[in-house]
Amino acid sequence: MGQRASFTRRQLMASLAAGALGACGRADSSGGGGGIVAPGSLEWAIAGPWRLNPERDRWRHPLQTLRFWGVAPNMNVLQLLPGLGWYTAILAPYLARGGGKLVVAGFDPNSPSLAKRATQADFNARFLRDPRRFGEITVTSIDAATLAPANSIDLAILDNNVHTLMAEGAAERVFASVFAALKTNGVFGVEQHRASSTGLQDPLAASGYVQEAYVKTLAQEAGFEFIAASDVNANPHDDRHHPFGVWSLPPYLRTSPIGQPDNPRYDTRPYAAIGESDRMTLKFRKPAAASVEGLKPRLDTPSWVRG
Repeated sequence: MGQRASFTRRQLMASLAAGALGACGRADSSGGGGGIVAPGSLEWAIAGPWRLNPERDRWRHPLQTLRFWGVAPNMNVLQLLPGLGWYTAILAPYLARGGGKLVVAGFDPNSPSLAKRATQADFNARFLRDPRRFGEITVTSIDAATLAPANSIDLAILDNNVHTLMAEGAAERVFASVFAALKTNGVFGVEQHRASSTGLQDPLAASGYVQEAYVKTLAQEAGFEFIAASDVNANPHDDRHHPFGVWSLPPYLRTSPIGQPDNPRYDTRPYAAIGESDRMTLKFRKPAAASVEGLKPRLDTPSWVRG
């Protein structure tokens, strides 16, 4: 914000003109009805040349998903575990243009995991070196005790990483931290690979799939009120019975178990034909304080969770 405020009038007009030229002639390919998009709109951010793997839009439906969660350009948004930044590449320019603020809780840059350090370094290199396009992004660690100042966030987003938190035993802590960071009536949007509703839930979610009831339980025990679910990211062709879990499907198309060399003879065509995973898309709300005074954390474990 400070950098944008320091622009001269000429620089500001040049910046707006460049943005308009960048959007000129760019059709809305995100399912929003087509036509030329207005610079600064959500459609504009989704249609931008800065996107990562926009071909995944057919499975991930970013326009419909973000609208379902209620994103607005002037919001303070907290994004959890962004990975390489698929959603960040939409949210950052959108919020930067609209006067909002993006806070990202990524991997600890000092993590003992080489993969986590490399992922976070790649994210930082992509998004932190171009503040004119992506704004001034605040980056913190998902392991931090406080993800954002209390009551400062309008919308928090966790996309396809509930299983990551479960595997590390951090889901309850992170959900509670999100609750604390959100303003009253703030929204917590969750997208996650959806397990079958029958059988027991693996508490480590080794397959990458999580039961919808389990996610709702995590949120409600943190104090959230469930608002709505959408099937915008549902895939009825995903039967969830894959040799390498959700990573058998696009965009991963694994050919061997994690940690083992790729198998060049493995036929991934049946999994490519399925498409990306079946996903739940959920919307929770932080209720007014008066509505949560009587809530007490559950000490029992649901019977459908395998311990």
